[in-house]
Amino acid sequence: MNQGSLLVVDDDRHICEAMADYLRSLGYRTETAVNYRDAVDRIKEFRFEVVICDVNLPDQDGFQLLEWVVQNKPDTAVILLTGYGTIESAVEAIRIGAFDYLTKPVIDDELNFSIQRALGQRRIVEENRQLKKQLDQKFGMSNIIGRDYKMSKLFDLVESVADTRTTVLILGENGTGKTITARAIHQMSSRRDKPFVEVACGALPETLLESELFGHVAGAFTGANHDKVGKFLQANGGTLFLDEIGTASPSLQVRLLRVLQDREFEPVGSNQTHKVDVRLVLATNDDLEEKVRRGEFRQDLFYRINVISVTQPPLRERIGDIPLLVDHYIKQFNDQAGKRVRGFDDQALQCLQRYHWPGNVRELLNVVERAVVLAKGDVINASELPEQIHRETQEHQFEVGRLGNGNLKSALANPERQIIVDALEASGWNRQETARLLGINRTTLYKKMKKFDITYERHAQMMFQ
Repeated sequence: MNQGSLLVVDDDRHICEAMADYLRSLGYRTETAVNYRDAVDRIKEFRFEVVICDVNLPDQDGFQLLEWVVQNKPDTAVILLTGYGTIESAVEAIRIGAFDYLTKPVIDDELNFSIQRALGQRRIVEENRQLKKQLDQKFGMSNIIGRDYKMSKLFDLVESVADTRTTVLILGENGTGKTITARAIHQMSSRRDKPFVEVACGALPETLLESELFGHVAGAFTGANHDKVGKFLQANGGTLFLDEIGTASPSLQVRLLRVLQDREFEPVGSNQTHKVDVRLVLATNDDLEEKVRRGEFRQDLFYRINVISVTQPPLRERIGDIPLLVDHYIKQFNDQAGKRVRGFDDQALQCLQRYHWPGNVRELLNVVERAVVLAKGDVINASELPEQIHRETQEHQFEVGRLGNGNLKSALANPERQIIVDALEASGWNRQETARLLGINRTTLYKKMKKFDITYERHAQMMFQ
């Protein structure tokens, strides 16, 4: 049995009903209309997938109905029928937006085949729409979790530069989510329907990396038995993401500089020049300015790629986002593991917020996945966390030596204001937790914050400057 909702429009009621009966016998849900106005009213009321319409109607012609459907119901396919078809009228119908143009008397199998093709095309369009929606959900900005002011700054910058051609350099430690940000930049740009190609520069030796990026011709080097298309050509029209750019060799840096300046290159072993339209996004966990000073990275290339730089903050500097990230990953791993974990208890969350996260968000993701998979109940407690988190959260994130035995008086050798700011940062500006860390009560903390003019707003403003 076929599936699909059809509307047959013909002013000859006998022909209209006969065609509808035939289509119903094939399993289609079929309704009828005998003029333009009747057809428009029915299409407004119900979402038909295909409209089969005679060109000659008493009030308007089929071309006018076609134009109305194209403008108001673009997802609906229209098949026009005519008793005196010409090449010119067929071309005009297709130009306006008709799916097909058939001449009467219509052969039953021909009509059914046309309807099947229209329904098949509609399914493909709907699948593509769903895939794009999934891509937006998976790689869009909604996939970058965070409310910390540093993340707010990152969001603003990404949204500002996403739909431009400007080269973007993403800075940050390993595991902070630089690849996710690069994908979000691509997904929010007008290039979203074009390729996103990622290359980890540090994962390949110099000789292979140049071939990987620019391609090569047969015989260019030992083992090059055939031509190879490089990543720049694969990404043409889209975005090329070069991770670990700080590891690029001097010769590769020269070639990258030329591509950025002239948008052209030659494959390894070839004299043929290729023009490309590629938006470059680069990432590194190196201090490129220091590498420039040491002569390890070209200054002109650094200036060329450092047009817009986006800093991905480490997780230890935005611990207030940890509960948000945990909730996000729990939902993700519940679906994968078939679990119904509701979350982490307060003590477990405090342990997570006191840990220094050398592996950043990537490490947190692994910890949450492990906890969900091994969870015996619907709430995860501190005892179910990995041993290294327990070891390193005994006295909190910052060094024991800095606070002596854990109270403020034993640390007065250090600048008092900075100690308070560090404690506030470490606790996500939770004043009760900060007071506990410093070994003082909240009233004393409030007085000292007032004395030293410490406010979150002032601190955030200074960080943005």
